[in-house]
Order: sequence, then C-alpha cells, then structure tokens
Amino acid sequence: MNLPAHALTSKRAILKDVFGFDAFRAGQEQAMDAALAGRDALCVMPTGSGKSLCFQVPALVVGGLTVVVSPLVALMQDQVAALKLAGVAADTINSSKDRADNVAAWRRAVSGQTRILYLSPERLMTEPMLAALSKLPVRLIAIDEAHCISQWGPAFRPEYEALSRLRGLFAGVPIMALTATADESTRADIAARIFGGKVEQIVLGFDRPNIKLSVTPKQSWKQQLLAFVKERKGQSGIVYCLSRKRTEEAAATLAENGIRALAYHAGMNKEAREFNQNAFMTEPTMVMAATIAFGMGIDKSDVRFVFHADLPASLESYYQEIGRAGRDGEPAEAHMLFGLGDIHMRRKFIDQEESNDERKLREHRRLGALVGYCEAHVCRRRILLGYFGEEAEPCGNCDTCLSPAALVDGTQDAVRILDAVRQTGERFGAAHIVDVVRGAETEKIVSSGHHLLRGFGSGSARKKEEWRSLIHQLVAGGFLIHDIAGYGGLSLSKDGHALLRGERKFQYRAIALRGSARRERVSAPDSAITHEQSALLVELKKLRLRIAGGRHLPAYLIFSDKTLLEMARHAPRNLHEFAMINGVGASKLRDFGKTFVDAIAARRREPGAVG
Repeated sequence: MNLPAHALTSKRAILKDVFGFDAFRAGQEQAMDAALAGRDALCVMPTGSGKSLCFQVPALVVGGLTVVVSPLVALMQDQVAALKLAGVAADTINSSKDRADNVAAWRRAVSGQTRILYLSPERLMTEPMLAALSKLPVRLIAIDEAHCISQWGPAFRPEYEALSRLRGLFAGVPIMALTATADESTRADIAARIFGGKVEQIVLGFDRPNIKLSVTPKQSWKQQLLAFVKERKGQSGIVYCLSRKRTEEAAATLAENGIRALAYHAGMNKEAREFNQNAFMTEPTMVMAATIAFGMGIDKSDVRFVFHADLPASLESYYQEIGRAGRDGEPAEAHMLFGLGDIHMRRKFIDQEESNDERKLREHRRLGALVGYCEAHVCRRRILLGYFGEEAEPCGNCDTCLSPAALVDGTQDAVRILDAVRQTGERFGAAHIVDVVRGAETEKIVSSGHHLLRGFGSGSARKKEEWRSLIHQLVAGGFLIHDIAGYGGLSLSKDGHALLRGERKFQYRAIALRGSARRERVSAPDSAITHEQSALLVELKKLRLRIAGGRHLPAYLIFSDKTLLEMARHAPRNLHEFAMINGVGASKLRDFGKTFVDAIAARRREPGAVG
C-alpha cells in the first residue's frame, strides 16, 4: 500500500518540529510506514536506536488515540513526561496515581485531548477498559518491551498472554510490537501470539562492536568487582546484581573504597530511586549497582562498562543489559562473573516458576545457551550474534580473541558425546546424553533401551557438570546443534559428523573456578571533545538537573546526554542556532532555549572558555 503524500510530509515535519531530529535512524521510517499504511509490525531494534519514535510519530500523524502497552510504571511515567516536554498530549493511567488523577486522565482521553495513552497490560486487559476503549477512535496500538510476552511466565504477568486478544477486539487497528532483544524463537512466539503468525518484521543488526566482551570465573565477587572498577576509576558504569541485598552490598563495597556508587532496586522508595537515578545521569564518574529493573528507558550515552556480578537469566537478557554501555559509540566493556553456583540458582528459579513444563524446558535451554557462551573458547561475539541468527567473523574485541585460553584436547570425550547423540536418534537434550555417557540407569534411559547402547557408562569417571560443559562447548564450536525453539534436542552438524569420522579434532577450555582473577587495564576512551567543551558539558548537566528538580522529573527527560554533548560542541549563540541542535523540538526550544543559550553565553565569557 502506498502512503499518501501528506503522511510522508507529516512524519518528517513531526520528527523535526516536535522531536527535534533531522533524519530517521535505521528501521524507524520502515516501522512508521507500516503503521501509517495500516500494517502490523514487529520491530526488533537495539537499545538506543529510537524505538519509541516508531509509534510516537505515526500517532501524531494519524490523530485519534494511540494506546501504548508498557510493563513498568516508572517507564510509562518517564515517557509521558518526555512527551509532554515535547508538547505532545500524552497521559498514563496506572496504579501509582490516585483515583482522581486517573479519572481526569481518562476524561482527557474520552474528550479527544490525549493523543497517546500509556497503560500496563493489567490495566488494559480488563473488560471495562477494553469496552470503554472500543468506543474511542483508537488508531494504533503499540506493545513496548514485547519480549515480555514470551519471556515472562504466565504466573508472573498473565495479562501479557491476554494481549493476544487485541487483534480480534480492535480489528483494522494496526499493532506494533517493539523490543530491543528477541532471538528467533522469541520473535516467532511474539508473531504467533499477537499477530496469528503473520506480521511484517523489522529486525536490525545486533552487533555492538564497540563493546568489549569478557567473562571470568567467579571467586570472591566483591574483590573482583572492586579490582575491575578501580582499574576504571573515573568512568561511569552499571553493576547488575541478582538481588536487592547484593546491589546494596556492591554499592557499599565501592563507596567504602573511594568510588562514587549508589544502589537502585524496586525495594527503595520512589524519592530515593529518583535521587540516585538523577545522580547517575548527571555525574560523569558515577557507578550504579542495580537489579535488572534499572536501565529501561534510561538515555545515558557515556556508560563505559556494564559489570555482571551474577549470571543473567539468558543471552537475551544479557544482550539487553550490556546494550546500556557505549551508546555514544566510544569503546565500552561488558564483563561477567560466572560460577557454577549461579547456574544452580538460575535452574532453581526456573524449576520453582509457576508455569507449564514446556515453558520451563525452553527457559532451561535458554540458560544452557548462556552457559555455553560463558564456557566458550571461540569468539564470544560470534556466539552472541549467532544466537540471534547473525553470522560474524572473529571480532578481535573479546577476551577469547584477545587472550585465547589454553586448550585441552577433548576429541575422545567429544566422540563419546556425539556417538551418544547419534545413537539415541538426535532428539534428546543434554541431560539425557550426560546420563547415557555416565551410565545412569534412569527410568527414561531404561524404558528407551539406551542402557544397552555402545558406550553407555564409558564416561563415568567425569562429573556431570564436566560433561555439561563439554556439550556446551561442542554447541558453541558448531559440532552440535541445540534446538531451543523445539523440544530442546541435540543433533549433529556437518562438523560433528566429520569429527565422528575422525576428520576433525576437538579442543576445549577446562573451567577453572579457583585461582586468581586476571586483571586487565583498559584505558579510558579518547575524549571526543576539548577540555573547554567538557567543562561546558558539566555546566549544562548541572543546569539540566536544576530544571529537572524544579519539575520533579528525571534529568535525562529534559535533554538527553547526546543533545547536551552537541550543545557543548557547537555552543549555540542564539535561539536559531539552538533550534538546530538534534533533540530540540519546538516545545523545548520555547521552554528551555533562552535558559541554555544564556548559560552557554555566560560560560563563553569566562577566561579560557569555548569560543
């Protein structure tokens, strides 16, 4: 379907006049065009690629009401605040607001004042809300963080499952699902549940080549964290921890050793979270120790490292979390501590989840893929991108490329595994294959007759975890194929068959969970701005914080770091020049332009300042 000429004009005009951007980023225009033409779309775009604009711009072009489904109250409120600062009539109805405020917001939506309405899935998927919305001119539905549909269990957020009803309830209304991270299995799951299997998919490349990837065995996590951050003192970073308690321990450990660090987790009150978030956004050397709740919607471009003190839930979660580093394109690092205790804890979480066996199996497979990434001796980026369906050459910017580990010949044990996979019909998972080679006479093995196979019990001298590690590395090395989307079975690849025939060798990295952690100094990236511009940037961040404080908003909603950096570089002398800065729309030009131009002028008058 061809777009009308006015839509083309309108979307470009809105992008510039409302949001202050001169050009579309990769994927944005394609997503907007799908919505404007009435087509459904699934958009998978990396963190920082401007996903929100994909539905916000069409919402203003088509008029009527756009409904946005979002998982977190804080995220909804921040996006609504950002839209209002840009002059867009946006609202949210959520549980954190009192009834009078929610009623007033609903009345604005009914009267046609509101263009974009943010709702949680729990609020949206009630019969009264669905009935009320059916009477309004809903023109577009956007589902943000759409991977939650697949990854969050029905026991956790069952209303995400219920979003599958939207297509039938709002026939003819285009639906756009957006996420920063979704492997092929998750994309297929979203497409099936929300779109009945038929949807236009816009999938951008997953590679973030500026982020160095590394994994080290976990020994004493506090000492390892402290050593890593001390080597990078003066840089901004995020430390992800599994529990609220551990975030506080991490922040305290760093603070006690002279590093500016704060904690962020859902157990803190709203004021404390906002204070810490604003401090992180404003101070260039701040380290935030946080649970996974921190980071959604945060636009801080100069995060130099992400440190995982604990194992994330999956490669998808890991990719999303490390994506908060290096959004300015400068060198950044993603470092993870990996221990067997983490695997046991994650498996326990999956087993205790109130969900069906099929979902638990898939989550165990996802965890297995992450463990394979951690245990790999080949390029980590190749494994990470391969998980998302992309092929890549060795990157030269991960620990396995830069400092290859000592390898052990494991051809004989690999043959045992591959032979067991072949003899059992290439349809069983890792746990069953391990039981075969170790000689465990389980009910499943006996009933299948696998205790009679050649090689049954030939690997009894090795521990179960050692065999699991070998299987993970055979998958990572391309000798075995792991069917994550299906039943989780292992099958032989072309290289696996070659190894069985004696035409290939297999070397593996033995996991050492003891010993000293290797330290590696990484220099801070070369600054892209002068000393004078850097001083101006500090002043602009302080001004942004004062304005945000007066409005009781997070600082990054006033202007992003990237916009402030452009201001520091160009030092606009008047409102006309200020309007040329990316991220300055008409509303922000009116509300903040003079204040920032005056601050830049005052700084210019100081000795040695920007010219």
